[in-house]
Amino acid sequence: MMRYLAGILLLLTALTGCGGSGSSSSGGSGDVPGDNGGGDQEPVVGRTFVIEPGESATNDMVTAMIAARPGDTIEFSEGYFELRSGLQISSTENIHIKGQGMNETILSFKESSSQEGFLANTVRGVVVEDLTVLDSPGDAFKLQGVDHGTLRRVRAFWSSGRNTADEDPVTAENYREKLQVACTDPARHNPNNPNPTETDTTSPDYTVSILSGRYGIYPVNSQNILVENAESVGASDAGIYVGQTDNAIIRNSRAAFNVFGFEIENVRGGEYMGNIAECNTGGFLIYDLDGLTRYGSRTRMYQNIARNNNTYNFAEPGSLVANVPRGVGMITLGYDKIDVFDNVFEDHGTAGIVHTSYELMGPPGDRRLDMYTEGVHIFNNTFKNNGNDVPQPDFATILATEGEQVTSAFPLLVGLKVAAATGQYRGAHIVWDGYADSYDENCPYPTDDQGQPIPRDEEGKPISGNHYPNPDCRYNAYKFDTATAERKKPQWWFSCIDDDNNFDGDSLAYANFHGTEGLELLLNAPPESADDLIEVVQGLQGFAADTDISPHKCDDQYGSNLPLLPPIVIPEFEPSVAVDPAPTQAEIDALCEASTPAGEINAAAYRVNCPQLDQYQLFADAEDPRSMPNGRGVPFVLNSKLFSDYSTKYRAVFIPEGEQAVYRDGADGSNATILFPVGTIIAKSFAFADEATNSEEVVETRLLIKRKTSSEQVYWDGLEYIWEQENGKRVARLAQGGGVASVSWNYHDVNSGELYNGATDEYLLPNANQCLSCHSNDDAETGAAPIGPKVRNLNRPFASESPISAGIEQHPVNGENQILYWCRNGLMKNCPAGLQLDPVTSYITNIERNPIFNVPGDSGAEADSDADIEARVRSYLEVNCAHCHNRRGLAQNTGFYLDVFREVNDTYGICKGPTASGTEGRGGREYDIVPGSAAESILPYRLGPEATSLAAKMPPIARSTVHSGAFALVSQWINDVVDSSYDNADACNGSSDEPDDSPTLPLCAPDQVPGIGGECLPL
Repeated sequence: MMRYLAGILLLLTALTGCGGSGSSSSGGSGDVPGDNGGGDQEPVVGRTFVIEPGESATNDMVTAMIAARPGDTIEFSEGYFELRSGLQISSTENIHIKGQGMNETILSFKESSSQEGFLANTVRGVVVEDLTVLDSPGDAFKLQGVDHGTLRRVRAFWSSGRNTADEDPVTAENYREKLQVACTDPARHNPNNPNPTETDTTSPDYTVSILSGRYGIYPVNSQNILVENAESVGASDAGIYVGQTDNAIIRNSRAAFNVFGFEIENVRGGEYMGNIAECNTGGFLIYDLDGLTRYGSRTRMYQNIARNNNTYNFAEPGSLVANVPRGVGMITLGYDKIDVFDNVFEDHGTAGIVHTSYELMGPPGDRRLDMYTEGVHIFNNTFKNNGNDVPQPDFATILATEGEQVTSAFPLLVGLKVAAATGQYRGAHIVWDGYADSYDENCPYPTDDQGQPIPRDEEGKPISGNHYPNPDCRYNAYKFDTATAERKKPQWWFSCIDDDNNFDGDSLAYANFHGTEGLELLLNAPPESADDLIEVVQGLQGFAADTDISPHKCDDQYGSNLPLLPPIVIPEFEPSVAVDPAPTQAEIDALCEASTPAGEINAAAYRVNCPQLDQYQLFADAEDPRSMPNGRGVPFVLNSKLFSDYSTKYRAVFIPEGEQAVYRDGADGSNATILFPVGTIIAKSFAFADEATNSEEVVETRLLIKRKTSSEQVYWDGLEYIWEQENGKRVARLAQGGGVASVSWNYHDVNSGELYNGATDEYLLPNANQCLSCHSNDDAETGAAPIGPKVRNLNRPFASESPISAGIEQHPVNGENQILYWCRNGLMKNCPAGLQLDPVTSYITNIERNPIFNVPGDSGAEADSDADIEARVRSYLEVNCAHCHNRRGLAQNTGFYLDVFREVNDTYGICKGPTASGTEGRGGREYDIVPGSAAESILPYRLGPEATSLAAKMPPIARSTVHSGAFALVSQWINDVVDSSYDNADACNGSSDEPDDSPTLPLCAPDQVPGIGGECLPL
């Protein structure tokens, strides 16, 4: 049907020939003046790390961000910085990042190995101010899981034409000039469109690029967020965006030449005030996105200016934001309770405000989402020159998505329906799609996975999210008088539009275009030429838009109006912990150089970061971490491991004398690992084997050490040691700044027998904060908490994962089930009683277990059966992806989760569109998993050989090569196992098993457009 609709609309476009730019001029602006009130965070007195421009800037920055403690400041001097790594702050609080001004301190990340320019993850209290982030590969500023985050006087900027042949790069020599971008004449038409009448494809101010980073300013899954006096220019998704957050204020900021200027998504309690959106595709968006952790309501939008947002949509085709038609001041979508007042909406080709629902785009498979926006109160706004330059459909996007994404053609539909009503082809100041739901008396209140009702708000609306089961229907009884089935008005009416709005007479005030209703009538009486089009549509009963605004005069119609929403208040930040001073060099020397008896570890040194690994005395051979662990150390191996460029890994855990770990399994949470006592050290060494020479080179050893502060707060520190040859000996030195190594491998996998042979010059030795990006989850212990030591990963007999013989094989755990060994030898308590060991496999059969991903049949199901393949895929994806892709991890905002306990449905990626993958991360694909088609699925693309850039490959920092066996298995699973029987499989456009007999769009010559019958029509 969508392809059929695309053909109809494109035929009508050919007949109308409506083009032209009719641009209006508006001056650009820099910082928007404003107060610095509420939300200020006065840091406690701490240290200041000063970073100067130059060759050492990256190392100095990384050193500072690793060393920073609560109350500290990282200060960038004036100048242009070329940084090779992102700036990241994780698992701490009360940190201040500052420059000397948006135009004085420029941090360029165009050569960075990190996706984000600035990333704050699981932080309480962070202030970033007075600097510009330039040309980040992905997001410029991202705040994830932050409580009390302030971004003040910061700019996100991508060079004009970023990553294209026409790029006009911002450099150290020209940044003062290039960073000042005015909005005078946006490019209104996609230069890739096959339509020679569309000539307004460039702008004298700035060239947008689909290859720019995704988001400029991006706080998500956070609370108490303030963005003020900020600016974003050039984002290929949204400029200034707050998502899935409680209490968010965006004020006195500017967004220009982004796809969307400002977005509030799934926010509970948002406020836009005093902002300027200009020369974007769309100005402001307030909406709920499906498939996420929570849904929002209550946003106040006031004293803003939306003007000249007429840039063509340059987002990745198939993405949600690619649905936005150019020329819109504001859009509401599936979000309840918005106050819109004291704003100016002017010079928009389509409309000042578009009020729409998911019904227009096709209902999503997530039935927890209410598809309609209700309770919008529009008062005391000024509307000028809106709807007088209705854009043509974006042919390039329609063709790129094979006719599936046709929403760019809806302005044409609006124009035709308004023409049928008024005789004038145009949009309006306010446009509504007119879709409304009716009371569903047969839809019960949604329940959790235990069958209990989920929480509800004071009005009876479910407080839902993707952690609850997807119900069979969309519950909506809270909107209606259930006795009469009448809608509660104005409480759950769609909008109240008050008389004090100033609608300029140059435009139509209001149009309800009733969605696609009446479109089928055109099939029975198609116009023969453009000249008689308006006459034809005026003669179609039921086709015309409704221009009567009176149903939205709530006082007159319903006897009352919507109550005003209360202002958003951000409470004052209060530090939560006492700050321990950093240990002195004398204290480090005393602990690390202490004399320790042979065969024992230097246990007391766990409190500090020793300069050399051997100072902890963890291994019998100080030059070889593959040797026997000292003291109570025990080696362990995982069923399926994190892939790291075909390295072999040697893991050992050192539990303090007199202490025990605590057994925890999936019943304690999908991320729950075995709980270790303070003083525990977990070592993981990465080596590369060569069977031809029977040798193996250890490149790095990473330590996770569990510590506690003087206030008894426990936390994990991650330490990186890089092995070097010094004076004929092997030494591992602390290198928290990380690095890159050249490595090679040539060996047979001990599980599958497959030969691995290859090399890379880009093996990543992560810095400490990169480790935190994976190891820091907000339901885990603070810091770099362990990921691998889960019961289901350890339920197996120990055996080295390397074919090269090493000293660990002498440990008594060798050949023994690891869980049973830990329980019987006093290393772990609270073990279940009656553990049953399979005599053949040495697996414990009555506790959870993940299979070895590349051993057919290891799941317990028949080898290579559908069940076996799926179980092995899920084991691999959990170990390699779920540490971020879970409800509490770094990728929690995606709504795409990969733990082994959840059903394979929309939250597991079945027909789920990505929320924030950007152009390179999608690879032209629309859904994470398309049943029966790995080629159309994003998941295998990001694991496979086509994903070569930093923004595309996954995991982003753990590999430089493709894990070919895993890629093949995941592709096999999607192609041969996942089918239409999976929950949400029907949400993929065109992916069902039913034949699609609708017409397809042909690829036509530049002077033609596709017609509904598959032919090409002349323009």
